[in-house]
Amino acid sequence: MRRGRILILLALILIIGLFAVAVIYLRFMQPTQEPTTVVSTPTPVDMVNVIVITQKIPRGNVLDETVVGMIPIPRDLVIQGYYTDVAEVVGRRARVSLEPNMIVTSGMIVDSSTMISETGSDAAIFIPRGMVAVSIPIDRESSVSYAPRPGDHVNVIASMKFVDLDTEYQSILPNNTGLIVGPGTIGETGREILSAQSQTPIGSGGVQGRTELDPLLEQSLYIVPSERQRPRAVSQNFLQDAVVLGVGEFPLEDEPTPTPTPAEPPPEGQPTQVPPPPPQPPQVITIIVTPQDAVTLNFLMVSGARLTLALRGPSDDTRVETEATTLDFLLKQYNIPIPVKLPYGFEPRIDPLSVPDLPSEAPEPPG
Repeated sequence: MRRGRILILLALILIIGLFAVAVIYLRFMQPTQEPTTVVSTPTPVDMVNVIVITQKIPRGNVLDETVVGMIPIPRDLVIQGYYTDVAEVVGRRARVSLEPNMIVTSGMIVDSSTMISETGSDAAIFIPRGMVAVSIPIDRESSVSYAPRPGDHVNVIASMKFVDLDTEYQSILPNNTGLIVGPGTIGETGREILSAQSQTPIGSGGVQGRTELDPLLEQSLYIVPSERQRPRAVSQNFLQDAVVLGVGEFPLEDEPTPTPTPAEPPPEGQPTQVPPPPPQPPQVITIIVTPQDAVTLNFLMVSGARLTLALRGPSDDTRVETEATTLDFLLKQYNIPIPVKLPYGFEPRIDPLSVPDLPSEAPEPPG
């Protein structure tokens, strides 16, 4: 009996020891596993090598291996007319003068010198297949202070004004009221007539208004507008990444250059020197767009919309979804509060917003 108890005690001690060894092994002796880090692999961009000009080539010169090179561009930017094989351009002639870093297209090179003088403008050579060029008016504020040059990429922002119209007359609201004259007779026939007379415009009580109930007087009042309807402005970036084809007017080769006459004759023995006239700022810019965008630009111009250019970086080909800017969007987006009506204000009264006159920064001449 005593021997059985000893055996049971030894078995319990053995089980407890094995359990302790297992716990120590699992907690302290088992090798730790490093956490697995999942690395996302970016989607590779399919690139295609296209032919470019490496140095300036005058019109009519032959292209060889020393004046052409290759650069990679995304495949979705490759259009019909680009060359991807140097052998396709070597030995051919430049139809127009080519500048460095220009991508060679089928309209820039010809097979022989007899094809260089074909009819057509040199500007049309730089328009890719399926695209068109259209000119829009510019000034200093709408053209980034005349910064764009041929080859630059720009966005076009359109600003418009809207008013409410009478759908039947297609005239601006509110309508003018008319006076109906009761029936009467005319001439010997005694025929009854009903005539209407138009009232005077805004300011003389002949404008269509609305009825409002005055809560203090408990009386209905007929309210008419105190001024013409104010238009509601909106601006939107509707055209992105358009290529500039030219700034200003293209030269007319058939137009003779006038020779200016000096104001005073030069002294005897000295040659006549006429200073060149100062350059005039351009009034138009020509951009390359799709045919649909060209129609849209034409509609905006004839509709009186204000077109403004935004200059892009040379390597920026992104498209950004912008939200049209209105007065309501401006107040909400930039957290602009509506000023509270206060019982006090500035004196003198200030209506227009103007920039304060600043003193000249030029140093005063010594006394």
